Amino acid sequence: MKKYSFLVKTAIFTLLLGLGAGGLFFAQTFNLLNDDKVQEKSGEISSSSNVTFWSDIPSDELSRLITDQMTNSELLSQTFMFGWAGAEPPLLLHWWVERGLGSIKVFGWNTDDIHTVAKSVATMQHKSAEGRFQIPLFVATDQEGGWVRHVKGDTTIAPGNMAIGASGYPIDSWYSAYYICREIKILGINMNFAPTVDLFTNHDSTIIGTRAFGDDPDKAGILGSAFLSGSQAAGVIPTVKHFPGHGDTSLDSHGKLPVINVDFETLKKRELVPYMYLFKEGCPALMSGHLSFPLIEKSGAPASLSKYFLTEILRNQMGYEGLIITDDMAMVGATSYAGSLSAAFKMALEAGNDIILSSSTPLLNEQLWVKNLDLMDRDDAFRNRVKDAARRVIKAKLDYFKSENPAPLYPNPETIDEYVPDREGEKFFLEQACRSITIEKKGTMPLTSANGGRILLCGSLPNFFSEAKKRWPEAGFFRFDYDLGPNGTQWVLDNLPPLAAGYDTLIICVSSENHAKVAEYFKRSGKRIIILNTMSPTLGERLDWADTVLLGYSWRCDYSLTAMVGALAGEFEAIGEKPYIGR
Repeated sequence: MKKYSFLVKTAIFTLLLGLGAGGLFFAQTFNLLNDDKVQEKSGEISSSSNVTFWSDIPSDELSRLITDQMTNSELLSQTFMFGWAGAEPPLLLHWWVERGLGSIKVFGWNTDDIHTVAKSVATMQHKSAEGRFQIPLFVATDQEGGWVRHVKGDTTIAPGNMAIGASGYPIDSWYSAYYICREIKILGINMNFAPTVDLFTNHDSTIIGTRAFGDDPDKAGILGSAFLSGSQAAGVIPTVKHFPGHGDTSLDSHGKLPVINVDFETLKKRELVPYMYLFKEGCPALMSGHLSFPLIEKSGAPASLSKYFLTEILRNQMGYEGLIITDDMAMVGATSYAGSLSAAFKMALEAGNDIILSSSTPLLNEQLWVKNLDLMDRDDAFRNRVKDAARRVIKAKLDYFKSENPAPLYPNPETIDEYVPDREGEKFFLEQACRSITIEKKGTMPLTSANGGRILLCGSLPNFFSEAKKRWPEAGFFRFDYDLGPNGTQWVLDNLPPLAAGYDTLIICVSSENHAKVAEYFKRSGKRIIILNTMSPTLGERLDWADTVLLGYSWRCDYSLTAMVGALAGEFEAIGEKPYIGR
């Protein structure tokens, strides 16, 4: 870490103090970052060794050499992964990287301009390279396919996992991961929090839903393994989630700790099965979920904070050897049990996690840092656990960054438009979407202008109207909001029926409960109702009174909408199968 003379630090402190309260905060932060006493307390820095991350030494040995020479501050920093708000990383995150931060996370609120994302990644990697060991950052994101797409801009909205499950081909999963990861790799993102292998056990779940491949554990394992392989072929580290399984609850651990009352035998035969498939393929990283299984972990602790789940079951019984990364520690599912963020960080490390994720960048003197750094000084067992976690992280980085196909450390924003969106991927995703379309109920198919009479198109997304107009050019249209709230729903029910009176057939896109309410208004209207179910397939099951119901499984995906319209028009035979047992 860069040192500053007493006179220089005093001058800067005095200058910042003159700026008032804001300046005082920055002065305190600056002083903490460069305090010689903090450095001394965290361990002596060896001046005799010149070993760096890029030294020509086998990774297992080099990771041990580096961690043996690290201060407590450097060891603890390697286990943290922080995100940030805003388009570009703040100065605070720069300071964390100077401290030795191990990883950063690109969240969906700062990615509309992917050129800025690439620039930010390069800036952070340059900053990290200035450290005494020159250790690169893991740069992660959530780019699952389907509706979880944190890197936005011109990146592809792929059909997603349940669409892959409906087609049933492992090669679809492989190429989905391959093309998704090729796009984020060019931005310098080297780790993807995917695949999701949670099962579609609870059909009312709004947090998993179409993120699941289906409800069959073996099928999820096979498709998840293919996704893992495709990610690695593209040069991005896959991270399977959410261990031990988020599919049997309708609750979202962002807002509450889900409690899943299943015994270990049920978990072993169901949720844990996909993980065993991926472990056999050498899964490099796994995300632990904030999920409580009180019949298994008697304390009620979430799996992410449970040594029994992560060390005894995952490491010892299942033989997992890769990295363990927490889900976002800012989620209520973690902090509600631990009592505070600093306690949650401590418990997560003690449980066996190697990387602790926070969606925001904490202040440099937050308790999650101060308390845990102090504990390392006082508790050898805790220090050894942190050191082991840091060694695992550095070993994984050595294996990845010294491989033949890593993401660029310093991505070039000028070249991004050549690769994003991925032109090969665009062709594949349309084909894959066509293979996924499922006929829930076959009525008037193919639909033509002759047998459909006067057709009214009811939906939200521009692609639906443009594609439908190509097939039924005389059709009328009624547009409503995609994110339709109660007031918007009532507005639709006030204005759509008078317009619909002049039409014989209504094609209605349904992706939410309120969309389904609009469709249900016409249940006994005498109109021919055709449902294009574009999200949770359980909505389509409820609308089986309609003339025709097609399932597309994908959120805002142009490829899936194009495929559903094409199937309805008879341009190809829809052969997708629901990847779960319906109600």
